[in-house]
This record gives sequence, C-alpha cells and structure tokens, in this order.
Amino acid sequence: MILLATLWLHPNPCPGQVFRKDTFHNPPVKFWPRPLWFWNNTTVTREGITNQMQEFRDKCGYGGFGILPFKKNFRPEYLTEDYFQIYGAALDKARELGLTMSLYDEYGFPSGSGGAFTTGDGVPRFKLRFPEQTIKRLDKAEEEVTGPVEYEKQMPPGKLMGVVAMNVASLKRVDLTGKVLNGSLRWKVPPGRWKVMIFVCVKDGEPIVDYLNPEYSRNYIEMTHEAYYSRFKEFFGTVISGTFFDEPSMFHAGFRMWTDSFNERFKAEYGVSPVLLYPAAWYDIGPETESARNRLFGFRAELYAKGFTKEANDWSVAHGVTATGHTAPEEALVPVNASGDLIKSFRHLEIPGVDKIGGSRPAERFYKLISSSAYNWDRSLVMSETYGAMPDYRKPGDLSWNQIYSIAMDQYAKGINMMIPHAVWYDTANVTYKPELSHRNPLYAEHLRDFTRFLARLNVMLQPEGRHVADIAVLYPIHSLQAQHFFDKRKGPSNIDGPPDPDDEYYKAATAQIDYVDVANWLTETAGKDFTFLHPEVMEEKCVVADGILRLRNKVNREDFRVLIIPSCGTISVGNMRTARDFYKSGGKVIFTTRLPSKSAEPNQDREILKLVRSILPDGRTAEMASNRRGGKACFIPRPGGQVLRDTLLKMADSFDVEYPADENVRCIHKVAGGRHLFYFANLGGTTVDVPVKLRGSFELEVWDPHKGTVEALAGCRNNGPASNSASAKLTLEPYHSLFWLEAER
Repeated sequence: MILLATLWLHPNPCPGQVFRKDTFHNPPVKFWPRPLWFWNNTTVTREGITNQMQEFRDKCGYGGFGILPFKKNFRPEYLTEDYFQIYGAALDKARELGLTMSLYDEYGFPSGSGGAFTTGDGVPRFKLRFPEQTIKRLDKAEEEVTGPVEYEKQMPPGKLMGVVAMNVASLKRVDLTGKVLNGSLRWKVPPGRWKVMIFVCVKDGEPIVDYLNPEYSRNYIEMTHEAYYSRFKEFFGTVISGTFFDEPSMFHAGFRMWTDSFNERFKAEYGVSPVLLYPAAWYDIGPETESARNRLFGFRAELYAKGFTKEANDWSVAHGVTATGHTAPEEALVPVNASGDLIKSFRHLEIPGVDKIGGSRPAERFYKLISSSAYNWDRSLVMSETYGAMPDYRKPGDLSWNQIYSIAMDQYAKGINMMIPHAVWYDTANVTYKPELSHRNPLYAEHLRDFTRFLARLNVMLQPEGRHVADIAVLYPIHSLQAQHFFDKRKGPSNIDGPPDPDDEYYKAATAQIDYVDVANWLTETAGKDFTFLHPEVMEEKCVVADGILRLRNKVNREDFRVLIIPSCGTISVGNMRTARDFYKSGGKVIFTTRLPSKSAEPNQDREILKLVRSILPDGRTAEMASNRRGGKACFIPRPGGQVLRDTLLKMADSFDVEYPADENVRCIHKVAGGRHLFYFANLGGTTVDVPVKLRGSFELEVWDPHKGTVEALAGCRNNGPASNSASAKLTLEPYHSLFWLEAER
C-alpha cells in the first residue's frame, strides 16, 4: 500500500512566532492534511479534476494532493503528452486554490519500474529502457569434495563474485577465485572434506531498478522526475513542494538482493575483498560469523540507503523541493532483508516515513523507530500514510471515528507530525482500498471536516523545528540483528509477510530473544515513558558522556539521556560497549534485557566485549543492581516485561522528565520549539483519564485543545519549589481526546 505526502518547503513551516492562538484555532491551508489522490482505473478529464479539487478543499479541508495513476485502465496513458496535459491542469487548479502538490514517482507501486505491476498497467518502462539495470540476486552453487583430489568445475551463469572452499571440520576458508580461468575452476583439493561454494550475481527478472546502485537509480529518476520538471519547472518549489517514493525494499530477488558492483565498492570502502565473508551469508563459519555478517549485511544496508533513497532526496533538494517516502515493510522484526537497517535507511532523507495500513501489519509497534531516525539524523518532520485498506465503518471492528482519532493521536505522540490520510479516489465506484475519505462517503462525510481541522492543529503545534526531550535512550540492536541473519531458500529470519504461523519453528528459532520492539512498547504503554532509539553509529559518533548524562550532540535535536537500555544484544560494537561503560562510571543508569552481549560486531574482539560487560556487571549478577560511587546503576533483566521495566526505572532514577500513573491508553511526547516547552497528552481509550502529572522544571502552562481550538490557563498547576525543580498538575482527558500543555509565553 501507499500514500503520498505533500511536503513543506522548509523544516520550520511557521517562521517568526512559533505558536499563535489564531493560527491554532484556524490553521492556514499550508497546515491542512494532504491525501493521496488515486486516479484510478478510469479516464481522467480536466473537468473532473477541477471540480473534485475544489470540493476536496472546500468540503473536506484538504490542503493539497499527491496524484497516483492506478491500474491498467487509467487514461491518458502514463508519461505521454496527453497525460502531462491533464497533470498540468491539476497544477493550474492547485495554484488557483492555494494548494500544494507532491510528485509521486511511479505508476502504481512499488517505486522503480514505471508501471510494471498490477497496480500499474503492466508495462515495464524502466526495464525496456535499461534492461541491464534491474535488480540482481546473489546465488550460491555448492558441492562437497573430499581430498586429496583434482577438482574441476564450470562456473554457473552470472557475474562471478567469488569462489570459496570451506573445510567442513575446521571451517577454514580458502579464496579460490583466482583459480578460475575461462569460466572454469581447477583446484588441487587438500586432504579432508571441503564445501566448495560459488557465488554469482544474476539478474533476478523483476523489472525494478537495482536499488543498490546509485547510477541506475539516477536513470530511473531521470525517466520520472525529470519528465515532470522539464514540463513544469515553474511549479517546482511553489505548487509542487515535494517528491514521494513508495515501498522500495530488499525483500525482492528471493530475499537475496545484491548488486554486481558489490565487491569493488566494498574494497574501495574497506581496503579488502569481501569474498571470504560470503559463506557467512548462509552458514556459521566459526568465531568470525557475527562480524562477517555485520560487514556483509551492514555494507548492503549502506548501499541501500545511498543507492535509491539518497538519490531521490538529492534530486529533490537540487530542484527546490523536499523528499519523503517509506520502505517496506517497516514491521519486519529482522529488517535485514527489507530496509536493511530501518533507522539508517532514512539517513539521507529529509522526511522519514512509515505506512500504517489495514490487515495484520502492526506498524504502530514500529513508529518510534521512524521518528527516532529523524531524531538521530537531526530531521524535523516525520511522515505517515494512514488508513488505507481498512474497512468502512459499517459494523463493529471496522474503522470508526474513535479508531481514526486513536490512531492519529498514537502517531503524533510517538513523533510523527505529518499524517497523510489515505485516500481520496477519482472514481468512487471503483475504490480498491477502503475507506474513501471524502465528503462523498456518507459514512464519514459529516465529521470529516472536524477531523482534518484537528490534524491541522496537531501540525501547527508539532511540525515547527525543535528538539525532542526524553530521559531514556534505547540502543537499536542492528548489529545483533545482522549477526543472526542468514540467507535461506525462503526468506531468512524476517517476518516480512506479516505475523508468522505460531507453529513455524523456523521463524521462532530465528527471532528468539529479539526484544527491542517489545521494550519500546513496554516503555510507552506500561512504563509510561517516552524514549529515543539510538543507532549504533550515532551513539558512537554523535554522543558524549558527562556526569551521568549521555548527550546526543545534534545541531537542533539535542537530547540528554539519563538511562540507557541495551535490549537483547548477542552482538554489539566495541565502541558502543565502551560508551555504555563510560556512561555507567560517570553516574549513568544502564539496563540490559533478555541476554547480555557476548560477541563483537568487529572481528576478533569478543573478549573485549565480555570484559566491558563485566566492568558494568561484575559476574553478570541478575539478583542485585550494580552501583558505583558516582551514582551509576546497572542491572540485567533476563525476563523483561512492562511492569518489571517500570519498577526497575523507578528504582534507578529519582525522577523523570514526565511522570504519571501507568495507563496503557495514555501517550505523551515532550518537545521544545520556539524556546517553549510543549507536552502533548493523548487518551487512546474509551474511559476518561484523570491523573496527576509531575514535570521536571518550573512552568506556567496553558491548555491548547486541538479538538476545539481553544486556549486557556492550566488550572491548578503548581510549581513545587527550587529544591524539587518540578511542577504538578492534574491531567483530565475524555475518551479518544488529547491536549497540549504549552509553556506560557514570557
């Protein structure tokens, strides 16, 4: 599924005074939500376009659109001059109405083929123009031989990436690539049993651009983006404010996506050949397994982040607009065969994004990874496309207004601040993915304008450039996830196709002891604490330790963490463990969950990892909390859960940034923008919330109600004095409602 975001032209869409009561009560059009507009499986006309755009603005409260050509009977034909004439009519009408548009880069989805799939018209436009630049797959041919013997083997078709012999008993590996001559391997096999593995990169057959190759991605962008820019240059940076890509992923190519330039680029980056690492992509190769997989899969994740996403972003910035999009699926517990590294996949993107659609895909459990990516790479906006493929509200369990509000509040409380409703349809008689969220749908028409105004007010408050505030950092355990990943004839250890069969022993073995997503949701739902995931590279390169604080040193999103949680990590980098040790020794609080690190992401450093762990937890004690003279505390929770995590946090720290009684339906986010502290509280449930709240610091607070657009002083707010450095107030929230507490302007 997909949805298109219309994008702001700069990271702070509200320059000057950041929070204005008049803007909040009646948000300008630039803050209104902007849905995807399916031009679906029918002939689109100039009259139909102009009439619908006018009504979408006036009757729905939509501030723009992203046009998505959809299905084989869409006319005019994609990328023809007739098509661009109709597209130009939409741009003219948008300019007349004061709306903005986003440039979607595909016909149907996923991005990268130019219409080749059933969501398009089946024409593989990119493959027809660039047949050698489509996605590739890494294949392995193998044979066991027993030496001594003369061995000869013809190479299979494809680009040879390497030939490795591995002794079955000792796991010793030998690079035989240099012994291949004229497509044939000749080798005098030493004594013993050897597994001879031939690795080749082949064209997979899917008509999608090779996402790992930036040159090929640029050719795709030229075919799509440039076709629009050459005709509509005057609209870029004004009416056209951004671009959107949809669902590029590495779950294609038999879950073994590769690129034929991998070896050369790896050697250019690291100075060595990757050939001897290749067996680790399938097998345990001994003590080097974890580090070898981290180098192979880690580098592939880097290529993915740069190969398509960065190219799309760089083109957009160079043409005066911003870029967003999302990979797929975000909810793969082991992301190696999907995004590669979910947080890093957005490193080079102005606006990270996520897809919340119907069915059994629990994207809400992964929201914090997307918003944390923005915090890590110092971005201000976080996009979601939401409500697609959810049944209309016709019976219990369908998409009700309470569910719509609850989903939106959950997203904004977890750091998303550009939620894009999915969707409006040109032809309402042929809606493929319900609901159709417009005035034409009688199930939602009466209250739709109230909802879009609510979203606009959330945008007014949470989109301005600012910093996120949280006491807790959670290490993103990508090194451990990469270390335990391997290629399988099916898909490797990833729940890519949704929740697995509970009796699937393969999946259960592959994902046993992975708890980072559980930890995230225990924190928000049971412990009542916000947090930020830290990418290992960010923790090592952008964080410093001082007096019990782990400080993220971004230009805008500066965060000070008092607690570091290291979720189940069999493998971790030496640099991260040293930072954790230094943090603890300086007075910081460290929590390990499920399993302690024992392997290094770097080769030959396992002993150093064990030494560093013992410097924090001598003897690996679990019954007692370790402590030091500086006030540092540390513990290991072998069987974590929401309540035990909450209890441990209360034992570790005297106070937290925001404190309130635990309630699984309450969410909170704290930001600082325009020099003012902002707290957003949301009640996702069906019962009233009436609880005391304690905040670190002294405040005079106002209540800004996004449902009503009203502003008033927070009654009963009490500052507790210099010694406490805290403020207290009562939070009352009706079912499915939310409020802002905003620091009063001085």
